[in-house]
Amino acid sequence: MTIRLSDLGKAVRDTEYAVRGPIVARAAELEKQGREIIYCNIGNPQSLGQKALTWNRQILALCEYPELMELAPSTFPADAIETARAILAGSKHGMGAYSESRGVRFIREAVAEFILERDHIGVDPDAIFLTDGASKGVQTILRLLIGDARDGIMVPIPQYPLYSATITLYEGRMVPYYLDEANGWKLSRAMLESSFAQAQAAGTDVKAICVINPGNPTGAVLDEDNIGMIIAFAQAHGLSILADEVYQENIYLPDDAFVSFARVLHEKEVKDVSLFSFHSCSKGFLGECGVRGGYFEFRNVPEDVAAQILKLQSVSLCANLAGQAATYAMVRPPKPGMPSFPQYAAEKAGILDTLKQRAILLAEGLNRIEGIRCNVIAGAMYAFPSITLPTGRTDFDYAMALLEATGICVVPGSGFGQAEGTAHFRTTILPPTEKIRRVVEALGEFHRNFR
Repeated sequence: MTIRLSDLGKAVRDTEYAVRGPIVARAAELEKQGREIIYCNIGNPQSLGQKALTWNRQILALCEYPELMELAPSTFPADAIETARAILAGSKHGMGAYSESRGVRFIREAVAEFILERDHIGVDPDAIFLTDGASKGVQTILRLLIGDARDGIMVPIPQYPLYSATITLYEGRMVPYYLDEANGWKLSRAMLESSFAQAQAAGTDVKAICVINPGNPTGAVLDEDNIGMIIAFAQAHGLSILADEVYQENIYLPDDAFVSFARVLHEKEVKDVSLFSFHSCSKGFLGECGVRGGYFEFRNVPEDVAAQILKLQSVSLCANLAGQAATYAMVRPPKPGMPSFPQYAAEKAGILDTLKQRAILLAEGLNRIEGIRCNVIAGAMYAFPSITLPTGRTDFDYAMALLEATGICVVPGSGFGQAEGTAHFRTTILPPTEKIRRVVEALGEFHRNFR
């Protein structure tokens, strides 16, 4: 007898991941039938036309095939060749061998220098783990924290479904705390305390709070005071903090700036809150989703717990070496005066400027449609507009009908969580600008007819 669905663990069957759910499966079917699909469902920049940075691809090419340094040296700038040689020397055995489980120390030291330059705080390279994208790091820490079915993790609503899916898979409890849509998706101490109290009343042992900054799917950017408030809340209740900071380069408003949790934790001299911070090559202006590179750094973690993290990472041996090299290219870009700097700076500025323009275009366009309301997209790569629906219709119905009618693929807000009685969808700002205009126009006509 073949394996049956009932043979699988309940946690596996209960796990859902809306970003690649049935609507995306239907989109793939329609595409096979010859329909044009505009994929707005996932933050996958290069699938939507964003070009890879020349610097990154030169480093990856040279690391994967070092013979190019001898066969075609004039094809590559001197600083790219020098960087690739340094990575290969640091890895000791090249790209085809395992590294130590934390990742190549040479690359971890570069990450530590990156954090030092960004935050002006000291970093221990042994507190840095290189991972297959930020997602693997998040999964590792959630696996560390969830011990039994009463253990809870506080997660923002709306959230990125990585968190809800992983918590379900590890048989923990998701403890939602709601972001204030009417106030630019901000959060307050009162909201956090209410969520925590409800969880405790239900018998949940809350272990940690997850924060996504800039926000996915909200696009909100936290300021230093908000971050300090979250740290104080965690300190008051003995919680660890998971700081998902993969969009730290995606800031679009002139009065906003990225502030790391590590910096605020250090400045406030907080020693009794464990912090896990995550970053990735997939987002920002790099968009190297397929390379699967990233890291996490921890602070205020005892040695015996750190040993358990190392053990968990060792089960997977190490992160892939191409992703580790891409992480080095991310944290050690060309500096002014280096041969590659002018091109690198131009490509970076071009991508971020374009994303900023699309963020404005999308939010303003959605707000011109009666029955749709979208907050300013201050950061990240997404919008999470609220929609007015006819009685008896759901946001899933809306997203599926939108796909069938227009070829636009978005994710229902219910896949991210939303306040009771509201409906939303998540869309990215990644399609080319002319397609963003088409999306807004098609959405307007569709929404009027759907209502």
